Amino acid sequence: MKGASPQTYTKNIAKNRKALHDYFIDDKYEAGLVLKGTEVKSLRLGRANLKDSYAKIQNGEVFLYQLHIGEYPMARYDNHPPLRVRKLLLHKQEIKRLIGKIQTKGYTLVPLELYFQEGKAKVLLGLARGKKKVDKRQSIKERELNRELDRERKK
Repeated sequence: MKGASPQTYTKNIAKNRKALHDYFIDDKYEAGLVLKGTEVKSLRLGRANLKDSYAKIQNGEVFLYQLHIGEYPMARYDNHPPLRVRKLLLHKQEIKRLIGKIQTKGYTLVPLELYFQEGKAKVLLGLARGKKKVDKRQSIKERELNRELDRERKK
């Protein structure tokens, strides 16, 4: 369309809800993924699981571990292994900033969301601190209180 403003098209593939329950998210970073062809096709079918995945920095590069992308059913040969280690694409400055923050006590990189943005697979990484059991209970109490308040407002 002529004269139309460029819009960013995003399609969600998977979310890591457990990460929001187990961690405090301090910062978020968007990273690209290095994928094989069958992985991209499998993601388009929504065959991904972020549940136990995490990211590590090694030799100045960021890698994603335990991201399960199911095999592409229509591939005859040369299918990818589902739990392959995948490289993430970030700017050098972002990686340096992450290295500095991760070296401080208790921080880790956790993938929060997997999605397509304008046809390219992206992952939203969260710089996270672990919650203790007391913190999780407090989060549950706050959520329950907000639900009750919403119910009262609807009446």
